[in-house]
Amino acid sequence: MADASRPSDEATPAPKLSAVEVAKEASNYLLGDMPQELVDGMAGFSKASVQLLKNHGTYQQDDRETRKKSTDGKKSERQISFMIRTCVPGGKLTAEQLLSAIDMGDELGNGTIRLTTRQAIQHHGVVKGELKDFMQQVHANQMTTLAACGDVERNIMCCPAPLHGNGVHSEMQAKADELARHLAPRTRAYYELWLTDPETGEKSRVAGGSEEIGPDGSAVVEPIYGRTYLPRKFKTGFALPEDNCIDVYTNDLGFLAIHESGRILGYNVLTGGGLGVTPSAAKTFPALAKRLGFVPPEDVLAIAEAVVKVQRDFGNRSDRKVARLKYTIHTMGLDAFRAKVEEYFGKPLAPCHPADVHGFDDHIGWHEQGDGKFFYGFNVENGRVHDTGDFRLKTALRLILQNLRPGVRITSHQSLLFTDLAITDRERIAEILHAHGVKTSEEVSTLRRWSMACVALPTCSLAVAESERVLPGLIDSLEPEVAKLGLSQEAFTLRMTGCPNACARPYNSDIGIVGRTAGKYTMFLGGRLLGDRLNEQYKDIVPFEDLCREITAVLTCYKTERQQAETLGDFCHRKGVANVRTWADEWLAGARGRETTAS
Repeated sequence: MADASRPSDEATPAPKLSAVEVAKEASNYLLGDMPQELVDGMAGFSKASVQLLKNHGTYQQDDRETRKKSTDGKKSERQISFMIRTCVPGGKLTAEQLLSAIDMGDELGNGTIRLTTRQAIQHHGVVKGELKDFMQQVHANQMTTLAACGDVERNIMCCPAPLHGNGVHSEMQAKADELARHLAPRTRAYYELWLTDPETGEKSRVAGGSEEIGPDGSAVVEPIYGRTYLPRKFKTGFALPEDNCIDVYTNDLGFLAIHESGRILGYNVLTGGGLGVTPSAAKTFPALAKRLGFVPPEDVLAIAEAVVKVQRDFGNRSDRKVARLKYTIHTMGLDAFRAKVEEYFGKPLAPCHPADVHGFDDHIGWHEQGDGKFFYGFNVENGRVHDTGDFRLKTALRLILQNLRPGVRITSHQSLLFTDLAITDRERIAEILHAHGVKTSEEVSTLRRWSMACVALPTCSLAVAESERVLPGLIDSLEPEVAKLGLSQEAFTLRMTGCPNACARPYNSDIGIVGRTAGKYTMFLGGRLLGDRLNEQYKDIVPFEDLCREITAVLTCYKTERQQAETLGDFCHRKGVANVRTWADEWLAGARGRETTAS
C-alpha cells in the first residue's frame, strides 16, 4: 500500500505537544515506567502512566462517594480503583467467555459487569494489586483488553444479528473481525507488562506483539500507528442501510454495507463522526460522519489504514480537545481530506453508492436465524449485570449460560442476544428470568427498551451529574404518563449522560439528556431512531425533578400535532425545537394552573 510521507515541519515550527503526546513519545511503545509502578506498593500510577494505561484497556478511577465517607475531618484520600474494558469485536463471544467475565466481576471487581454502548465488557472496582491477575484471566479466556481504550482503534462495532438467510451479516461480521485484527496495536509492551510469567519470565501471546522489517532492514514495531499512535481515540463500525443498529454515523470511520441478492457489493465509507464536546470550549462540537466514497470488500483494510494514517499524520497533537478525526476534517475541508486519503490509499475513491440508512433494529425479542435455529434479544437495562435484592439478573444469566450454552452477542444498546437456540428454549428462559425477579424483553416497556445511560457517578472522573443510577427511576415516572397519552408502543430513543462527552450517544437521539452540573441537565430534541441526524438544544439547566414533567409536555405536543406515522424526532425537527418549546411551556403553565385550582 502506498504510504505518503508525513507533513514537513520545516515551514513552521511544530506546536507544543500535549502532555499525553509527550508521555507516549517517551514510553517506548506504551510501556513507560509501568513495570516498576505496577509493583511499587502505591494505590495508583503516575500521571504519565495513567494515560498509557488507557491503551492497555484500563482507566484509573476514584470513587468520590467512598472518598467523602472516609474524611473524618481530615484531608480526604482518593479511593483508587480501576475500570477495565475487554474488547469484543462486533459483540461476539461464547457462553463460557461471558460466564468467566461474570466470575471475574465477583472475584476481582465490584460484583457486577457492564455491557457497553460499543459492544464491549467493563469491570469496575479492580485494585492495582490485582490488575495483572485480571489481565491474565482475560487472556486465559481467549480475549484481550489491548486497545479497548486509548489513542488507538477501539472496539470495532458491527451489527450483531446472527442472520444466516443470505450471508450478508456473516460476511460483514467477518470483515469487521479482520479489520479489528489488522488495526490492533503490535507493541510488545502489553505482553511484557501483563502476560509475563513472574517465575520464568516467559511471555504468553494470543495475537499482536509482532514486528515488521522496514526498507532499511530495521524493525518497525508499529507500521500503522508509529511511535506516538493516534492524536486521540478512534472508533469504527459496520452497519447495513436497513439496520443502523450500531449508530454508524457517530464513528470516526464507518462502513455501510451495500448488498444485492445476498452479496455485499462494497461499502460506503463514512468519516468524521464523534459526539463528545467540551462545554467550556466553543471550538468543540458533536458531528456525524460524512460520506467519503465507495470501496469493494477487498479494499476495506486498505482504505481504513489510509484514513487512520492521515489522522495519525495530520491530527492535532497539541490540543486534545480538538484532536479527533472530525476536527481534522473540519480543519482540512472534506475535499482536501479525501484527496489526502486517496494519496495514502494509492488510488481514487469511487463516489458513494446512493443507498443510505433507512432502518434500525435493536434485535430484541425472538427471531429466526435462517438456519432452523432462533436467537433471543434480551434487554439489559443500561448494560448493568448485577444481583440486588429480589432482582437477580446475574444469577439468572449464569443459569441460562450454563444450561443452554447459547452463543452470545452484545448489542450497541447494552443488551444481549442469545443465539443458536431451539424454539423450546423460549419457555425455559422465561422461567429462569421470572424465578429471579427479572422481566423478559416482552415485558419491558418500549420506552425503557430504547433508553440508554452512561456510568457517570461515582467513578467516572468526567461526570458532573448522575446517569445510570437515576435513569431507571425517571423511566418509572414517565411510563404511566406515556401510557396516558397512548404512546406506549411508540419507539423513540431516550439517552442520558452524566457529562457532555456523550458515551451513551445523546446527541443523535430523539431525546437527549446531558449532565450540566450536579442534579441539573441539558435537554436535546430532534435527532431520531435512525441515528443519522443531530438533535438541538431544547432547554438548559433543567433540574432532575423537572425532567419527567418536561418530557411529558413534549410528548403531549407530539401526540396533539404529529402527522400520521411521524416519529417523535421527525416531528420535533419538522415543527422546530423552538416551536415545541413554546407549545410545551404553555401546556406546562396551564397544567400548573389546573393543579393550583384543584388544590
